[in-house]
Amino acid sequence: MGPGDRGRGARNARVHVAQSRDPELKDIVMQVTRDFSHYVREAGEGLRHIDLAVEGVHCAGCMAKIERGLSAIPDVTLARVNLTDRRVALEWKAGTLDPGRFIDRLEELGYKAYPFETESAEVAEVAESRFLLRCLGVAAFATMNVMMLSIPVWSGNVSDMLPEQRDFFHWLSALIALPAAAYAGQPFFRSAWRALSAKTTNMDVPISIGVILALGMSVVETIHHAEHAYFDAAIMLLTFLLVGRFLDQNMRRRTRAVAGNLAALKAETAAKFIGPDEISQVPVAAIHPGDIVLLRPGERCAVDGTVIEGRSEIDQSLITGETLYVTAEQGTPVYAGSMNISGSLRVRVSAASEATLLAEITRLLDNALQARSRYMRLADRASRLYAPVVHATALLTILGWVIAGASWHDAIVTGVAVLIITCPCALGLAIPTVQTVASGAMFKAGVLLNAGDAIERLAEADHVIFDKTGTLTLPELEVMNAADIPADIFELAGRLALSSHHPVAAAVAQAAGAKSPIVGAVEEAGQGVRATVDGVELRLGRPSFCGAEALVGVAALDPEASIVAFSKGTAKFILSVRQGLRPDAKAVIAALKARNIGIEILSGDREPAVKAAAEALDIPEWRAGVTPADKIARIEELKRRGAKVLMVGDGMNDAPSLAAAHVSMSPISAAHLSQATADLVFLGRPLAPVVAAIDAARKALHLMRQNLWLAIGYNVLAVPVAISGVVTPLIAAAAMSGSSILVMLNSLRARSGSREIV
Repeated sequence: MGPGDRGRGARNARVHVAQSRDPELKDIVMQVTRDFSHYVREAGEGLRHIDLAVEGVHCAGCMAKIERGLSAIPDVTLARVNLTDRRVALEWKAGTLDPGRFIDRLEELGYKAYPFETESAEVAEVAESRFLLRCLGVAAFATMNVMMLSIPVWSGNVSDMLPEQRDFFHWLSALIALPAAAYAGQPFFRSAWRALSAKTTNMDVPISIGVILALGMSVVETIHHAEHAYFDAAIMLLTFLLVGRFLDQNMRRRTRAVAGNLAALKAETAAKFIGPDEISQVPVAAIHPGDIVLLRPGERCAVDGTVIEGRSEIDQSLITGETLYVTAEQGTPVYAGSMNISGSLRVRVSAASEATLLAEITRLLDNALQARSRYMRLADRASRLYAPVVHATALLTILGWVIAGASWHDAIVTGVAVLIITCPCALGLAIPTVQTVASGAMFKAGVLLNAGDAIERLAEADHVIFDKTGTLTLPELEVMNAADIPADIFELAGRLALSSHHPVAAAVAQAAGAKSPIVGAVEEAGQGVRATVDGVELRLGRPSFCGAEALVGVAALDPEASIVAFSKGTAKFILSVRQGLRPDAKAVIAALKARNIGIEILSGDREPAVKAAAEALDIPEWRAGVTPADKIARIEELKRRGAKVLMVGDGMNDAPSLAAAHVSMSPISAAHLSQATADLVFLGRPLAPVVAAIDAARKALHLMRQNLWLAIGYNVLAVPVAISGVVTPLIAAAAMSGSSILVMLNSLRARSGSREIV
């Protein structure tokens, strides 16, 4: 057996463990595979990262408990739970901790954990879904039969049913309900037992206590020939809870399918050139920048790189948002996940594995699903306090009724009803479900979240400031007067431009065919870039920065073009760079106005170019020639007036104003995605994601608030009613489960799209 076979064997063992429900088998294999180094990756700045799959995570309370427990370990810098795929992301200082310590800590908290793998996680999810469905089927079957037996008993109490007949129906109900509850209640009983074994509680503890108390009381009542038994309440509670849990799991699977679509784009191997005309199919992990790979027709690209030979059409729609095929030839960038349609291509690798654009997009989507908004933090705190409050309330209710003169039987029945009706399921699901669904909806619209509370802040935005260059206009630029510039000067300007992130500089570098940047170049925010070569200072940027203001007035240039100056010592030159508006820019501006959102343009470009864009888009408020400091001053002025400003800029040279705004967004090129500084980013040529994101955020915020009020209102009404003793355990079960299902169904409304952009 070779190393590859051993690797496949270990992988298959992990998959088998993931789908097995035998805890002893899992424990044995976990002991054998205690080396987790294969799953640890560099996280930068001396940190290590690992993703763990965690069983039994169902709500915000579980998330908060896990994060607190893991964050308490010394040298842990990040512990973030993703409820969607039940994964915890961990980062810690390199060389200080063994990843096995995290699994041990999770075991202490009452959760089973193992290294996360997409394949094994999917297998485990399918197995759990089938198990939940079987439990639901058993519970539903038992509920229908027990209810058929209960109806004659309840109606017979007010007629002439004989005690022997009533006892017979009770024992038949017990014969059905007890084994059904023992099987169907496993998801709750196992979780509660693990929590109690770890000397802690979770949401399943009060559920399990309520079910067991209801069943135990019913058996005692039946033995003593009592009129009432509550087998119907216990088994119906399990049925309702299983319906809610099954719906919750399916909702999370649908949302995670968005990320799964990205994972499906990843190629595991690539054809690497190991000689002039010799290739070898190797794992992506064995490919490094500078290698050359062959991309054949019908294959997905496994790396990011640049075409050095060949011509073909490629489909990059799921990566960059471009729906049309792109013609790829020498010099064309290609990205991992792209589909090669026709000819063969030789590609020089610039990034592979976790450094690709596809991996970066996947990380941003994961961050969005793991994000913590203000409302989610509020729900976390409430859920954390809720479990002990529920237990205390139920106990005090029992004692209160006994002190008031009620029998222990009636007091316990009332306590069980309180325990069941006050389960914090609805509160725990109120925010995470909306955030999960909304993040998936935004991703489908082409928007990626880069900040945890971006959805809430974006929903509050009522004024939008657009930068012009690369934002309202397309990122592709053309140097109009390149032929008028001496070749050696143009080459120097292009090399200097490589050290700037500004779209205009990128156009100069591309037009000049520059490949190697000038060593020691320094970029000055909002001004340009400078360097010294052979004792001569070179500058590229604003005319004032280069001392070329005099040339602007006398040069016969396109009034709609952007101006960039270049100086070499005392020699001054002016470059005219022009770009077109984004194809849907006018429709997007009209859509924002229809939503009563203020709009203006703040651009560092010269007045004729900004004025032409503003007039074409019907934006009356605009300013040209502004510096980064001017943009910040304008944002602060709007803040003082009470405006919530959304700054939409290119994400590179606009970093100060993006940070100053209430919320920020960047239409960013694929090559610069990893450098994004905005709260939200989107790829592609259309500007429509700005409107789609605002609509989705507003709807999500509305649903978050609505869910919180539903959960709080339910408890405000339900708890006093249950304490008063007018609610039976059966009614409590229906009410509690109904509130959770209502919250989940309400959250699904976040999937609906934005209003039509006209």
